[in-house]
Amino acid sequence: MEILVQDLKKSFDGQRVLDGVSLRAAPGKITFIIGGSGQGKSVFLKHLIGLLRPDSGSIRVDGQELTGLSEAKLLPIRRRIGMIFQGGALLASITVGENVALGLVENGLASRKDSREKAREKLALVGLEETLDRWPERLSGGMRKRVSIARALTMEPECILYDEPTAGLDPPRSRQIEELIRNVNRTLGTTSVVVTHDMDSVRNLADHVYMLDEGKIVFSGTPEELVECDDAVVKNFIKR
Repeated sequence: MEILVQDLKKSFDGQRVLDGVSLRAAPGKITFIIGGSGQGKSVFLKHLIGLLRPDSGSIRVDGQELTGLSEAKLLPIRRRIGMIFQGGALLASITVGENVALGLVENGLASRKDSREKAREKLALVGLEETLDRWPERLSGGMRKRVSIARALTMEPECILYDEPTAGLDPPRSRQIEELIRNVNRTLGTTSVVVTHDMDSVRNLADHVYMLDEGKIVFSGTPEELVECDDAVVKNFIKR
């Protein structure tokens, strides 16, 4: 899946959050969007699945324009894109397995029995098959994020959007999440878009990196080019 964004603008209460953002997430590649807190990274990510609508600009998924689509016409595209929210966004009132199978059940894509087996299969892919009947509150932060990836995988997405996937995790668990993202990308050929401020993840995973600052793209290139960039804003971010 290719995602092409051109001149995207978004304001809230008169304050410009995205100010002409243009970027491309190449098919089968891992694209990173970095930047400090409050620079519009998560806001941008939500535009890619229509959770937010831009004031102006274009978002194309495999050539199809998203910005003018109704909710009904957005639904088939959303089914092709998985979203991993920062906190995992698991429902506390249902088990881990039911969380993972939720998309299948809600969309009538599988019976309850078949969806349970699908959930077991996807949990096995992220190394958590034994958590099928546990409650989310019994999981660590890293486990919740792995479960949320399993949930996205049940819909067989062509693209996965990751919002701060290593935030709040210690280094060993961060590396586990990175390895999982890499394996999903390589094994399934998914297009991956990762929002983060974790420079270790950028160095370990990224095919291409964009940096957002004050709503604008201030860098586009490889991780190696990022390290060598002389722009003061970029250098200050990397040093942090």
